[in-house]
Amino acid sequence: MRGVGRCGAVLFGARARRRWLHLILGGALFMPYWLVGTLVMSPFDGGRSTFSGSLAFQLGAYGVGLPLVALTALFPLTRPMSVSAARALCGVVPERLADGPARGPAAKARTAGWFTLHLGAGALLSGATLALPPFAGAVLALPFSARLRESELGAFWHLDQPWLAWAGLPLGLAMLLALAAVAAAAGALLARQAPVLLGPGPADRLAAAERRAAELAVRNRLARELHDSVGHALSAVTLQAGAARRVLDAAGSQGGPAGGAGSDLGFVREALAAIESTTRRTVGELDAVLGLLRTGEDDGELAAPGLDALEALARGAGPGVTLTVRGDLTGLPDAVSREAYRIVQEGLTNAVRYARGERVTVRVALSEGGGRDGGGDGGSALEIVLENPLSATATAPVARPDGGRGLRGVAERARLLGGTTEAGPVDGRWRLAARLPVGAET
Repeated sequence: MRGVGRCGAVLFGARARRRWLHLILGGALFMPYWLVGTLVMSPFDGGRSTFSGSLAFQLGAYGVGLPLVALTALFPLTRPMSVSAARALCGVVPERLADGPARGPAAKARTAGWFTLHLGAGALLSGATLALPPFAGAVLALPFSARLRESELGAFWHLDQPWLAWAGLPLGLAMLLALAAVAAAAGALLARQAPVLLGPGPADRLAAAERRAAELAVRNRLARELHDSVGHALSAVTLQAGAARRVLDAAGSQGGPAGGAGSDLGFVREALAAIESTTRRTVGELDAVLGLLRTGEDDGELAAPGLDALEALARGAGPGVTLTVRGDLTGLPDAVSREAYRIVQEGLTNAVRYARGERVTVRVALSEGGGRDGGGDGGSALEIVLENPLSATATAPVARPDGGRGLRGVAERARLLGGTTEAGPVDGRWRLAARLPVGAET
């Protein structure tokens, strides 16, 4: 019984029915080609009706239609349409089939082979599906219908004896089972050949690798934005909240407001204002990045802040930050402005984390021509320098081994714009310097 059930599933299961439907679809697509074939064959068949021609006429029209199928398979939309049908109805693993139009002569030839096989096999099976079940039903009805036994069908089977009509029962069932078996075999053949004829070739694998690389670049970019924005905000907020707490603790230990209470409260107010400004700005940046993550798109112009938000960034980092700007920064390219802002932000994050309260100086200057040393490439450049003393309590930032963040992220941002960075101790001070070219060399 288990073998019978397994055989029934192979012939009439859900997968077999879907593959049968796939073949019927191929037969329907072949119909226009067959009609063109009948027009070609009509002069050789005495001008008879299309549907009343001989078997040779029908097969001739079928033979004329197959080359036309192969020719039209060269159109770009053929492979995407065939792949979609094979994935939905043939039960082929999606990853084994290629995406997009066929690239190159070899892929186009394989697509033409698949399209011809699908439509050719589908046309034959569709014809059998239309003709054989009614005929098998009539054979099954022979024992129960004297009219059928006296008809041309009975004469064809030479039913001289009534008991011979009962042979129609197993014969009719055998016809239906044979049709199901042929359909299952044809469907299995197409399923096996789909990865061979519709599978990705070298050009498809290269295109897929390029798509994965582009997606990875977008993910890395969003990861950098999240790290720089949220990491800076958390560091700045932690520093300001800790400073405010220490001021309040000191005031409480002295028994309430007295002496310099006004300055203490002013410092606390300034720290809370910096926390409010930093968190509000960061929530906006976070919404922009998460919006891209939700949609899965990247239009190349991520809504990140630029150098116009530099003063707010410095204020949010605390009162120990001194900002100096030289030159008109309003005309900078958007990419340079965004990346320069992130570089300053990362530098301030490091200063907040490692400088331990030391004063931090930030200098941003637009140099006109000559490069850093005045005798270079003749193009404009944006110079960014962040410095803080290396005291006994201060530590030097280190490039973390996970890559793409911290000082590594700063270097990567500058390198993408054709710029350079330097970071390290200089004359007892920690110095982070970046040079970003502006204009044609960007």
